[in-house]
Amino acid sequence: MSSDDSKGLADLEAQLARDLALIDLGGPDWTHPREVSGQHVYDVVIVGGGQSGLGAAFGLRRERINNVLVLDENPAGYEGPWVTYARMVTLRTPKHLTPIDFGIPSLTYRAWWEAQHGEQGWHALDKIPRGDWMAYLRWYRQVLDLPVRNDAKVEAIEPLGDGLFRIAIAGGDVVLARKVVLATGIQGGGEWHTPPMVRENLPRHLYAHTSEAVDYAAMKGKRIGILGGGASAFDNANFALSEGVDAAEVFIRRKVLPRVNPIRFMERVGLAARYPALSDADKYRAMACFLGHNQPPTNDTFERAAAWPGFHLHLGSPWLDVQAVSDGTQVKVTTPQGEHIFDFVVLSTGLVSDPALRPELAPVADAIARWGDCVPVPEGVDVPPAIAEAIAAHPYLGPAFELTPRKGTDPSRLHGLFAFNYSALLSLGLSASALSGLQQALPRLVTGLADQLFLDEKERNLAAFLTYADEEFLGQWPKADKMEDIEACAAFPPMCSIQ
Repeated sequence: MSSDDSKGLADLEAQLARDLALIDLGGPDWTHPREVSGQHVYDVVIVGGGQSGLGAAFGLRRERINNVLVLDENPAGYEGPWVTYARMVTLRTPKHLTPIDFGIPSLTYRAWWEAQHGEQGWHALDKIPRGDWMAYLRWYRQVLDLPVRNDAKVEAIEPLGDGLFRIAIAGGDVVLARKVVLATGIQGGGEWHTPPMVRENLPRHLYAHTSEAVDYAAMKGKRIGILGGGASAFDNANFALSEGVDAAEVFIRRKVLPRVNPIRFMERVGLAARYPALSDADKYRAMACFLGHNQPPTNDTFERAAAWPGFHLHLGSPWLDVQAVSDGTQVKVTTPQGEHIFDFVVLSTGLVSDPALRPELAPVADAIARWGDCVPVPEGVDVPPAIAEAIAAHPYLGPAFELTPRKGTDPSRLHGLFAFNYSALLSLGLSASALSGLQQALPRLVTGLADQLFLDEKERNLAAFLTYADEEFLGQWPKADKMEDIEACAAFPPMCSIQ
């Protein structure tokens, strides 16, 4: 970073400090401190220190809820996918979105960018480079001094009763919290999908999911096959070829590439923001349509991949079978178009949202209501079985991302547990894991958390209010300086005195 860039950021940080002072950020907490057997109890623990977790922590601070801890399993500066397994060159979302700044101009990505590159640099920018978005998130965390604890993998979230959760961290540590927010990203509501034929037929060293770290540089000169037509398939093909892989071949079940990205429409017409206002039946219709679209690659991503001599696209070519061959050193892929031999295969096969798949939710998974428990398929809607099954497995959330109980289960086991991740898609739309929805989702989450914290101690809070008697007005009228004014003064107690 040049000295001019450093000065630009320093000036921006000074402006941000001024803006935060102007909105009176940092007032005293209104929640009540608590300990259990000498152990501190956090008002809120946020699991996940990526963009959603950081935004939630700042939003709570704006509500004067500062007794918060953010836990992330990754080393500092490597939270989320951006510099771990994401391999796109740029973000796919429009650069003008303002997802985590809460309306504070000096906290926006644009302000951060222009402080280093100028206003003309912003206008020249097409999409946000992936690495720059991560750099912005690191700056956001630092400049707001957010309470993140890294290298802290959450293994279990256990309700203890009396409005408390016990959060077990790998290595034996435990923290206690009144509320827990699962800001665990796109994979945090379930797991990445590996087709059974791959899992059952191939040794683990011959395949990887696009969500994993893959050492493409070690495959220089080799051939890889990629299953799936989503955007990550082309991201990985381009990245692998740039690392020296000899051939990257993408296989798609469809006979034509997906071309429609429904997210762009949702952003334009307000559906991304107003989706929670829909009825359950209308949500079902909308998401059945949404899930029927594969997200296409961006035009620049496709063109970058297709420009490599080693790139090849196979349309109408689902994988019918995979087998390890050549003494377990290669993979034979069978499609309707023939057989192919690869040194390694990569799966761009998406994810499955289901609370039962999350190990940290094992203590409560049986109590979590699913869409299949609560919402029947609307009349007149013809849904493919695979999509109907996917919808049914999603958790049925309340209006502030709170998990809700299945009929016949104890609701206290879930009270205070919020799913602010991709599994919220059915209930609350593009929200917790999409930059397109965070601007509207974060205030909804924060308000719900604050309301719960207040109502959990409603009787205590109301009793304190009903007995509140601190005198604020200290004026005296009329002022009596003669004994004969006693009668007049008595008509206005305690607003006057005898002097």
